[in-house]
Amino acid sequence: MKDQQGSNRISSGVIAAVSAVVVAVGGGVAWFTSQSSNTPTTSNPSARIVQPAQPSTRQPANEQTPNVYWLRPKDKNVALVPQPVKVASVLPNQALEAAFQSLLAGPTEGTDSTTIPKGTKLLGLKAENNEVHVNLSEDFTTGGGSTSMMGRVGQVVYTATTLNPKAKVYIDVNGKPLDVLGGEGVELQQPLTRENFQKDYPL
Repeated sequence: MKDQQGSNRISSGVIAAVSAVVVAVGGGVAWFTSQSSNTPTTSNPSARIVQPAQPSTRQPANEQTPNVYWLRPKDKNVALVPQPVKVASVLPNQALEAAFQSLLAGPTEGTDSTTIPKGTKLLGLKAENNEVHVNLSEDFTTGGGSTSMMGRVGQVVYTATTLNPKAKVYIDVNGKPLDVLGGEGVELQQPLTRENFQKDYPL
């Protein structure tokens, strides 16, 4: 009888101990869980660093190399010769505009020349749909005979088509189409292309 009561006491003690352990462990887990859920995510300053950077919306500059065309004596005539100009362009017409600014500034070296009068300014330029529209100041039409006139027209046509040799070129002066050039009355049939310039206006 005593042995039975002893075993009952042992069993009750074991159960009580196990229950205490379970309660303690369960309480600890509950406390850890509550602490984890209550911890603000912004408390870790390194969280901002590991976030991926937003992609840049700015496009890298595309380097283009348009040609500026000068005149060079060849036998008894003159020839149009290209000079490359490197341009880091972002806007659509930026490369052509830079080429024309170099053209109007004149050659800087060698035996190449230009018949475009000094002071000629680029008033506008637009290239789209296989066409190039060039608007120049009135200085473009001053001075020189027919050979000089044809030379400067050739320089404009070839420079305008440097990025698209098949393009059609329209030349305006002060916003009006250039139909007659110079005191000798050289007539221009627009649009001009490299092909019809070589055929109709040989240098």
